[in-house]
Amino acid sequence: MPHRLTTRTWGLARPPAMNAAALRTERRWRWPVLIGLLCTIPAFYIELLENLPTPLAVGIYLGAAGLIVLSLGLVARQVSHPQQYLRSNAMDLLLVIGLLAAALLPPSLHSETALGLRLFVALLTLVRMVWAIKFWVTRGSLGYLLALAMLVLFFCGVGFWALEPNVKTLGDGLWLAFTTAATVGYGDIVPTTSAAKIFSVFVVLLGYAVLSLVTAAIASFWVESSERRMEQDILRDMHAQLRKVHEELAELKKEIRSSRE
Repeated sequence: MPHRLTTRTWGLARPPAMNAAALRTERRWRWPVLIGLLCTIPAFYIELLENLPTPLAVGIYLGAAGLIVLSLGLVARQVSHPQQYLRSNAMDLLLVIGLLAAALLPPSLHSETALGLRLFVALLTLVRMVWAIKFWVTRGSLGYLLALAMLVLFFCGVGFWALEPNVKTLGDGLWLAFTTAATVGYGDIVPTTSAAKIFSVFVVLLGYAVLSLVTAAIASFWVESSERRMEQDILRDMHAQLRKVHEELAELKKEIRSSRE
């Protein structure tokens, strides 16, 4: 029986059947594509900041787009309906177009249109990365979620440390990342530059989502523990009742035998 594509269903077309080789290729390229998309985050700020060169950002955008195209092309060669497979991955194709446009448009500091498009590409990239690691968000994945939350907060703290002049130490950056992600906003340290303010938007979107997932996973863990205890109590009660019925049946058989004798 052919496997069905279950990892990507963004297009309107029905996902085509995928054989084992196509599934292996898709999983093999999941992490290179994810790493390439992660690199577009610093590329966005490299291009945005005046004192940093933009050719590196252009190279990162083109590299990420190339990884997505290569991944889609290799998998499409191994499925029975390549065109249907590509239509079912419409978000990847849209992301490739956006990355190419982000690489070719003028600097964001000189064009509000370019800045707006790069922000859209950054949001699309964020959605794509979350979708790529959605297999971590499963029942019993509390450990993965905690590790992911710590990793996200660490990199957000490093980002604030690099982008915000008022953040003097990495500890201050981690504190600002946590208060921003948790939407607490104590006001002791606030973003002041345009780059830091834009970065805080992504910190809220990503960090709040990750922290919410961790909180939900912890609550689910306690609920599941209570449910398991209730199930065990119900099973013990059922076993006791079955034993009692078995004993009564055995006694009834004895009475029937004794009455016949």
